[in-house]
Amino acid sequence: MTDTDRPHRNRLAGETSPYLLQHAGNPVDWYPWGEEAFAKAREEDKPILLSVGYSSCHWCHVMAHESFESEEIAALMNDGFVSIKVDREERPDIDAVYMAATQALAGQGGWPMTVFLTPERKPFYAGTYFPPEDGFGRPGFPRLLESIRHAWEHDRDGLLATADAVTERLREAAGQAGGGDGRVTLELPAQAVAVFRAAFDPRWGGFSAAPKFPSPGNLEFLLMHHARAERAGAGAVEHPGALEMALRTLRGMARGGIYDQLGGGFARYSVDGQWLVPHFEKMLYDNAQLVRSYLHAYQLTGERLFERTARETLGYLMREMLDDEGGFYSAQDADSEGIEGTFFLWTVEQVQEVLGPFGDGDVQLFNTYFGVTAAGNFQDPHHPELIGRNVLSVPREPEAVAGDLGMGVEELEAKLAGLREAAFDARERRVRPGLDDKVLTSWNGLALAAFAEAARVLGDSPDGARYLAVAKRNAAFVRERLWRDGALLHSYKHGVAKIDGMLEDYACYGLGLIELYRATGDLDALTWATELFEVILARFHDEERGGFFDTPVDGEPLLLRQKSFFDAATPSGNGAAALLAIWLGRYYDRREWEQFGREVVAQVEGQLLAAPSGFGAIWQAVELLLAPRREIAIVGEPARRDPLEREIARHFLPATVIAPASGGGGLPLLEGREVAEGAAAYVCEEMVCELPVTTPEELAAQLRP
Repeated sequence: MTDTDRPHRNRLAGETSPYLLQHAGNPVDWYPWGEEAFAKAREEDKPILLSVGYSSCHWCHVMAHESFESEEIAALMNDGFVSIKVDREERPDIDAVYMAATQALAGQGGWPMTVFLTPERKPFYAGTYFPPEDGFGRPGFPRLLESIRHAWEHDRDGLLATADAVTERLREAAGQAGGGDGRVTLELPAQAVAVFRAAFDPRWGGFSAAPKFPSPGNLEFLLMHHARAERAGAGAVEHPGALEMALRTLRGMARGGIYDQLGGGFARYSVDGQWLVPHFEKMLYDNAQLVRSYLHAYQLTGERLFERTARETLGYLMREMLDDEGGFYSAQDADSEGIEGTFFLWTVEQVQEVLGPFGDGDVQLFNTYFGVTAAGNFQDPHHPELIGRNVLSVPREPEAVAGDLGMGVEELEAKLAGLREAAFDARERRVRPGLDDKVLTSWNGLALAAFAEAARVLGDSPDGARYLAVAKRNAAFVRERLWRDGALLHSYKHGVAKIDGMLEDYACYGLGLIELYRATGDLDALTWATELFEVILARFHDEERGGFFDTPVDGEPLLLRQKSFFDAATPSGNGAAALLAIWLGRYYDRREWEQFGREVVAQVEGQLLAAPSGFGAIWQAVELLLAPRREIAIVGEPARRDPLEREIARHFLPATVIAPASGGGGLPLLEGREVAEGAAAYVCEEMVCELPVTTPEELAAQLRP
């Protein structure tokens, strides 16, 4: 029986969020976030119990089954509290405010997040997962509920004093950014690279022990740093250098269990240091960002592994995460059949059953290549029945496996293709993980950028046209469904768009539109990106202290109005806004727009080196500000431009303005760029232009570092 099949019905049944709907059948009298709940708390003089999570969160499911589906625990919640359920992905603004409170009160954060508030929404106690009985070093949830209810009735003044103190501390912290002058030097990113080097895992890649997260924003910074330093002729670098660290990490992830070796796409993180055993949920934002990192690695090296990983991940997104209307879904669950990972795991018996008809030799090949053993490499202490299951990975170099099996690498890959397809088809018949089918504008901006850039970089293949069609359709979908009266909405599901767009929506979607322009030459995409940026300036900019608020000036008043600089799994709102400001400033020759990017850097100037891994998007802005101003205008009809654009796509040019157009005009760098016939490319740097070229060979010569 699913949650929504239960006899109980609370106020979540009319919501669109998959996470809230998962709780619509709980015996807990849940309210969605809103005035109805706050009014009830005031009228009945009860504290608020705020529970925040998301649909693909494993421990959210655990706490739901253990506590929120319990009639006894639900009775405690209903009697003593007004309980509010929030989807952190649908309301990142609420999540950010109370995650800051949770970290202040508990010293750590995570999901599910459990926060107790006054009716005025001020927090006085917080934590994450609480078990139904004392354990894991945490109080049992029923005991916690009774303790807080007792304190509310008998020590109200103490709780209110805590709530006031925490609120004041949060408001003070929210106003602390700023103070720098925004000037960046070559030494600043070099020092950051040194910090990354000190944390780098030289064997497996990545920048931590366990657990290990992909951190695509930081990988992009390292690749950009390498490209700028190489162009500047910086000379020898300490090893491992920025490029080596990024490439080794990307190789390790592509060969690890964090990558779905059958279906493509990356899981959220690995629980170990080897990228082997993942937390199996798959998020749109990880995969969209990693596609671009693998495309860039392919441009830099030409390695087939990077190209194949990008293509397979794009294929996964089209196959499983693309809505019929053109939007991208948010996430796939870690669990199926109530257990994490069962959809993806294999025993030797399962492999034999599926691949036995191919012959014992091919079964051995599959098991050897993907590390499948009778002992298994996956363990879950809560589910001993999973002993002997394997996460598929590529633990050895393909050349070594091919050598052991007495065949060439090409023969090995040809055999593996058929075996992978058969195993994938068999896996498709299993019970699938749950799907979070809401569409979020900000994450769709990341996906738009991935598909548009893939269309440009891989455009000489049949897949390139498919990627471009997906990108164009996504932009049309967002414009039709989530752009109303000159403003974006944040969330869409089943025909319903809602929640005012936040800074991350405008900035991330604007960056996606820039990539769409680069892939198509359609100035309408760049014009829309400019409209989004102008909304950012009008509704999100802090005129007094600088930087950008996460929520609009006319949005719902929350406990505090935050500014995000620190990246989560997605770029921070200010980091993405800085990148958008710099790019649009360069496309339109608006130095005052670029200055907003510097302003963001100035906000965190004193913090960048204290925790460099948290500022990947802002480090990218630093690299843009340090890079020479370089532009390439490609003028001519699309078919005539194509050979020149294909040459540009071969090169990793992370700080170069690329401006394709059918004729001059529309942008300052296109003015006067006319061709009577054919196509021509103009390469300019620091306002000095090379002679126009008309062949890929001539263009390649001008693009060399």
